[in-house]
Amino acid sequence: MNKQRGVTLTGLILVLVVLGMVGLLGIKLFDPYSQYFGIKKAFKALVQNPELKSGNPRDVMNAYQRYAVIDNLTAIKEDQIEISKDGGRLVISATYEVKVPLFYNFSLVIDFAPSSASK
Repeated sequence: MNKQRGVTLTGLILVLVVLGMVGLLGIKLFDPYSQYFGIKKAFKALVQNPELKSGNPRDVMNAYQRYAVIDNLTAIKEDQIEISKDGGRLVISATYEVKVPLFYNFSLVIDFAPSSASK
């Protein structure tokens, strides 16, 4: 007699539940991470702008606001952005946290720290 091989119904349901949870997590985390990478890209573009290298912080903020409107960057506010000089180089950074509700009363809190100095 041949032994049957394959996936049982219980195994299939378990795999589908795990895949569903991973999919839900991926969908919920897409926007916070796309905001983070957009902010990081804007910071790097601002640092490379030759007009802003010797500019004051107000000029940098105005330029960031234009990037924020174009790329729909809503994760950080103007007061969360830090502008400094490091060895004559302009460095723009921010720290913020995002609370992502998963289901019922479970949430995921993520701390982000985009910077123009990081690789």
